Amino acid sequence: MIPQSFIHDLLARVDIVDVIEGHVPLKRAGSNLTARCPFHSEKTPSFTVSATKQFYHCFGCGAHGTAISFLMEFHGLGFVDAVKDLAARVGMTIPDTATKRDRGQEADAEELTGVLHRAAQYYRAQLKEAGRAIDYLKGRGLTGEIAARFGLGYAPDGWQGLEAVFPDYRESRALSAAGLVIDAAEGRRYDRFRDRIMFPIHNQRGVIVGFGGRVIDSGEPKYLNSPETPLFEKGRELYGLHQGRQAIRSAGLVVVVEGYMDVVALAQSEIGYAVATLGTATTPWQVQKLLRQTDRVVYCFDGDAAGRRAAWRALENSLGQLVDGKQISFLFLPELEDPDSFVRVHGRVAFEDLLSRAQPLSEFLLEYLSSRTDLSTAEGRAKFLQDAKPHVKQIAAPMLSLLLRKRIAELAGVSQPELDSRYEIKTLVRSRVAERRAAPKPSILRQLAEMVVFRPGLASLVDSSRLMEFGDLAGNEVPAGEFRLFCDLLELARARPGMQGAMEAFRGSDLAGLAEQIEAGSLRWEERRLDDAALEDDFLGAWRQLLDRFRNARISALLEKSKRIGWTEEDKALYLRLQRPSQTDAVGAD
Repeated sequence: MIPQSFIHDLLARVDIVDVIEGHVPLKRAGSNLTARCPFHSEKTPSFTVSATKQFYHCFGCGAHGTAISFLMEFHGLGFVDAVKDLAARVGMTIPDTATKRDRGQEADAEELTGVLHRAAQYYRAQLKEAGRAIDYLKGRGLTGEIAARFGLGYAPDGWQGLEAVFPDYRESRALSAAGLVIDAAEGRRYDRFRDRIMFPIHNQRGVIVGFGGRVIDSGEPKYLNSPETPLFEKGRELYGLHQGRQAIRSAGLVVVVEGYMDVVALAQSEIGYAVATLGTATTPWQVQKLLRQTDRVVYCFDGDAAGRRAAWRALENSLGQLVDGKQISFLFLPELEDPDSFVRVHGRVAFEDLLSRAQPLSEFLLEYLSSRTDLSTAEGRAKFLQDAKPHVKQIAAPMLSLLLRKRIAELAGVSQPELDSRYEIKTLVRSRVAERRAAPKPSILRQLAEMVVFRPGLASLVDSSRLMEFGDLAGNEVPAGEFRLFCDLLELARARPGMQGAMEAFRGSDLAGLAEQIEAGSLRWEERRLDDAALEDDFLGAWRQLLDRFRNARISALLEKSKRIGWTEEDKALYLRLQRPSQTDAVGAD
């Protein structure tokens, strides 16, 4: 664990503007800087960087965070690696406070990473000497430049080829743990990959975590992947994502194909925004990862029955990850074609034309479900409604769900309210006037929290212990999470008057999402351009309102108690004190 005090000191030394400007061109807009968001496609800049508060926020996609968060999202780094990167920039050394177990796990991971890297070097060297493998790649239209970009190699057709680069081949635990060798009976050991074109699999940080091997001639299995290891989980990685990250952002879409060779062949044709799953159906984790990279995902499958089955599995695993404003589509290639063969014969322009006409997920869903029944009969329509129900209920995107339910109701010949009732979907229909009347008032706590993030010195104007006395009422009078967060922010502001990157203190907690919202909301106080006296008046006025609300709630509870069971002497004293609030009850310093 990296101490919070170190994170605070690090963020105080790092300038988020310098970190982000090294990757994204920023323009001055008042006291902040803006840019087109690097995390989703947009034409109008909605990405704001606060130089004074040291955080970024995108009003388009909601991306938010500190310099640490930016490196994690932009480069796909883990938290520790992002901290190490920033620390190195400012000459800070991370304190060695990790437990013995943590250090052991880190050492094991580093050892496996080193083993995989050395194996990749070996495979690349072998490719240079393997004429048959080189001829195969050239026959597939690949150049040496593309082979080098993806680090392609060749595993020789021998049982212990890796022994040439690993002197401890027969005893090495790391070789087995990395999935490079197979341990057979009687202590025998041999290479997992033999006579195959080797495709290193990188994680988002660019570290090799496994390999895929493809046969050169006929043979089974056609593709062979590394097994699951401490570094490699097939369902969470995507081949080509590391190499294609920039092209994906530039194109505003990512194409998901089925094979490594498809990714490499498309890159050879200047389509660098393709990735491949690793021998499994697309998983929810992979969909989440892709939708963080871009607003549009196109699954590309063969047009045969097997391709459509694979597409349906991808659709099922995508439903729960859908977000309004994001698009998932399906492209089915002509019979006997795959992306590799199609682009080599027809070229990039023809492939991109197909992409532009890919079938939206909603259309594929309805087409698939309606093809399994006869909608001209009542029984067929009933089956259609029943089959669609579990899929519709998975969709988290509210607008897309609404539009799909409307269309399903039309096809089945029922009204949407009838369908929503059968699907147990709760909807609330109100007039605009009713909505305005019922709209909850802005939370006083949220306003107070935003002001403290904007101007931490405000925390010294109030006595937080007065608020703590009403903690048991928080869930009834105000959102409990906002109450906890505001109390923590008051303590943070007192301990760290600068309080830059405040949300880092809540990373990994159940308050992390709320902390991001509060930090983003603090920008509104900057826009109001209040002078110090006016800001203090607003803050203290809201503070008094909050304490008055709690005080009145406590008085009401005491009066109710007196009717039911009577008062203790302590209750009487409390009631009298609440009737005569002191100046320090309303506003006071510790």
